[in-house]
Amino acid sequence: MPKVAYTEEDRKRVREALLTTGLELMARQGIQHTTVEQIYKAVGISRTFFYSFFPTKEDFVVETLYLQQPKILAYARKLMADPALSWREGVRQFLLACCYGEKNGIAVLTIEEQQLIFRRLSPESYQTFREKQARLFGELLECFGIRSDGERVALFTNLSLAVMVFRRAIPQTMPLFVPEAADKTVDFQIDTIVNYLECVRE
Repeated sequence: MPKVAYTEEDRKRVREALLTTGLELMARQGIQHTTVEQIYKAVGISRTFFYSFFPTKEDFVVETLYLQQPKILAYARKLMADPALSWREGVRQFLLACCYGEKNGIAVLTIEEQQLIFRRLSPESYQTFREKQARLFGELLECFGIRSDGERVALFTNLSLAVMVFRRAIPQTMPLFVPEAADKTVDFQIDTIVNYLECVRE
């Protein structure tokens, strides 16, 4: 018989389980192929109870992206502290892990997913996302030993997301690109980003 009364502590645990489960599924199989039903069934709750936490799937997805931000930052710090890696190797390994997120438990939005999700967010939710995103990329720059002023944060955000989205877009969204050269293209783009970061590193 399903549980009908939940304490605040119960609700907190269920919410955390939903976000953790959703992030794992989305990182592995993509956001478009992850359904609300898969998530609430994996946690063992009803559809109605799921929507008592998150009004829409889009709101849920954004919350999972917030959940992974500290994990991404912790991973970058771990790489930077690894004595076996040079500065370049650490930054490069971090960007590669993000580009191939499905192999590393990192959810990366495709072009279509970005359009679908952010078209349905409220202006307030969108603004909050942008602020948290800027904070994350600023903290990543600081982790790499680079002063994070607004211009650098904006450029680093765009360069990083561009290579991640590019990698996810071939060949489905960008059929005129050559899929056989996708990995080498990603390598080239990452090397370019690392070269730029090395130039502004203090």
